[in-house]
Amino acid sequence: MARDTAHDPAGRLAWAWPELPPGPLGPPSPAFADRHAAAPLAAVTLPSGDRVRAVVRHEDIRALLAHPAASRNLRYAGAPRLVKGLGLDDDPDSLLNMDAPEHTRLRRILSGTFTPRQIEGWRPRAAEIAAELAAGLRGGDVRDFAEAFAFPLPSLIICELMGVPVTDQDRFRHWTEQFLSTADASADDRVAAALDFAAYAAGLVAEHRARPGADLIDVLVQARDGDDRLSEDELVRLVFGLILAGHETTASQLVRGLFRLLAEPGRWAALAADPALVPAAVEEVLRHEGPGGYGVLRRMTERVEISSGVVEAGEAVFLMLPAGNLDPAVFPDPDAFEVTRFAGDGPHAPHLAFGHGPHYCLGANLARMELQEAFGALARAVPDLELAVPAESVPWVGAAVIHRPVELPVRTGER
Repeated sequence: MARDTAHDPAGRLAWAWPELPPGPLGPPSPAFADRHAAAPLAAVTLPSGDRVRAVVRHEDIRALLAHPAASRNLRYAGAPRLVKGLGLDDDPDSLLNMDAPEHTRLRRILSGTFTPRQIEGWRPRAAEIAAELAAGLRGGDVRDFAEAFAFPLPSLIICELMGVPVTDQDRFRHWTEQFLSTADASADDRVAAALDFAAYAAGLVAEHRARPGADLIDVLVQARDGDDRLSEDELVRLVFGLILAGHETTASQLVRGLFRLLAEPGRWAALAADPALVPAAVEEVLRHEGPGGYGVLRRMTERVEISSGVVEAGEAVFLMLPAGNLDPAVFPDPDAFEVTRFAGDGPHAPHLAFGHGPHYCLGANLARMELQEAFGALARAVPDLELAVPAESVPWVGAAVIHRPVELPVRTGER
């Protein structure tokens, strides 16, 4: 990932969102509060330099995510881009960028792929991997949690579930970092990484077609809706997307979540004392920290009124999901990270970490299960875990699509 950071004591490094500066403990931005109160449709400058109006209210974001007029087709002359050059918005055959009816067709074929029942079948192995990695944190030495736990866990899980060689982890992590960077990687670097990653995914699909098994790629190859099946290109793009999202976004959630839990020791102490709080803590991590990015672009195909005003036909808007998760009209004291916010039977207001509507994250159940097993294993294995440096000195990746601490030094009391 790009090394530009949100917090740098020497002031040497850049932040990619000039109007959304991070707080003293990194993003989310404290500027969200002013936007909620006075500027719920004000423009924002994207890392690419393009300016679009940003939607920040929870109810407006949900309304537009579910609205058929909010298109993911951003492939038109003059369309804004999150980053300069090739990015996630450019592939017309990606599930992420499809509208109905093509998107509806693919989601229908995939409807049986990530069911809660299937995810529960994968939970025991995820728990084993999490326990092994958590045990490795004992001993008191200062460690980088990102390298020791956060990246290996989802990477190992996605490799095992999909049938991807574990020895290839460094390759697809490099491609992911290049593809999601907005600073260190040039536009040509991102193109090269995307092409290499796609070729790798095509090779995986071909291998599983030649030697069928019971891995997730095999499930995707066999997925169908009646006589309708995924094409070769659709399979390749799904494998590409699942590997990309299946390790980078979950790893970032783990690093951000643990940082937030350790930034105030009472939070981690509460979780370690009562691991039954883990599911609630995970939902607060998802609400407060999200997947690590600032949102998604949509282009309106017709004029739509929302509570904040009107978005016009042909206008591209930026749906700022983290801001929606900090909306004071929905979440009391939204900036506070509260381990028990989602505890009890509820009802609880839905956060937007996985989106909403037709494009609700396909892997949401898997990500939630991984986070639950990760924080549960950590609470049991290292209840005395703490930051090894002051929270204010932890540097954050600032110029990238996904934000997280560059590294997270932690230690246990066994020193």
